[in-house]
Order: sequence, then C-alpha cells, then structure tokens
Amino acid sequence: MQFSIYQLKPAFQRLLQPLVKGLAAGGITPNQVTISTLLVSIAVASVLWQCAETPTVWWVFPLWMLLRMAFNALDGMLAVYQQQQTKLGALLNEMADVLSDIALYLPLFAMTGLAPYWVLLLLLGSVLTEFAGILALQIGAARRFDGPMGKSDRAFWLSLLAIGIALELPPPLLNSLLALIGMLTLVTCGNRLVKALK
Repeated sequence: MQFSIYQLKPAFQRLLQPLVKGLAAGGITPNQVTISTLLVSIAVASVLWQCAETPTVWWVFPLWMLLRMAFNALDGMLAVYQQQQTKLGALLNEMADVLSDIALYLPLFAMTGLAPYWVLLLLLGSVLTEFAGILALQIGAARRFDGPMGKSDRAFWLSLLAIGIALELPPPLLNSLLALIGMLTLVTCGNRLVKALK
C-alpha cells in the first residue's frame, strides 16, 4: 500500500471540527471559503513572483500551504455540516484547487537557479494528476486520491523546497528535489489511472 499524506485527512478534519461550527454560526458558506482560498493563493503567488529573489519571502509559502490545506478541508466539511453540498460547489472545489496550484507554482519560474523545465514538469504533472483523479469518475470508478504525490504530498514537499530556497541551499540540491517531485507526479498520475481501471 502506498502512503500519501492524504491518508491523514480524517485526523486533520477532527482538529478542524470546532472551526467548522464557528464558521457555520457566522453564516459563512462553503463556496465563500473555496473562492476566498483561491483569491488568497493568487495574492500569495503574486508576492512570491515579485519578490522571488528575496530568499526570506519564501517562508510565506509553507505557512500558506498549511493554512490552505486547512481551508481545503473546511469547505467540504462545512458543506456536509450545513447540508449545502451542491454541483456548483463540487465544480468550484476542483477548479479552485487546480488554479491555486498553478498560481502558487508559477513563481518558481522567477527563481534564478531553478531549472525551468523541472518547474514545467511540476506544473504539467500536477494538473494531469488531478485530471487523472477526476477522470476515474468518467468510467464509473470512485474519485482517485492515490499517491505518492497527490495535492497534500505536493504541498508538503514543495514547502520543503521553499524552505530550502529561504535557507539559500545550493541550486543543484533544490533542482534535484524539484525534479523528484515532478517525476513523482507522473507516477501518481499512472497510479490513479491504473487503480481506476481496477
């Protein structure tokens, strides 16, 4: 069995349960959480792009990735709690996740020392991975979340990369990590397609 950070989601959700009740009491809707998360992701990406060559700014990346994982869980939990699960919400959730990923990964192109072809592989691999997960529904299988480099896993490993940038680690080391993440997205894509067929 392949491990993915996604498998920790139930425990993570239990920690967030009090916050779900607070949001519901405040009249916050799941779609508001989803859209707000996307907008903040774009704002963070904009800051990273403009200040990419300032190493300390990359500490923002892991901080936001942690918060983003929480918000990504919250919108679904809130939808269940408020019985507001809708087709629009499902579409927004999938689209916002992919758009947030693209926005947050793009600033890596602005980093001197990072090979652009590895950044491109990461971008393509991450989109294909999510597409493969959703594509399973098209053939009557369940939505696939298999690893080893799903959304939560990418958030973790790219946060380590961002910390490496902040600490000004040597570019060859950073590129090696980036290449590994990118190649594992393709492995993940294959895993999801194979598991969908089974």
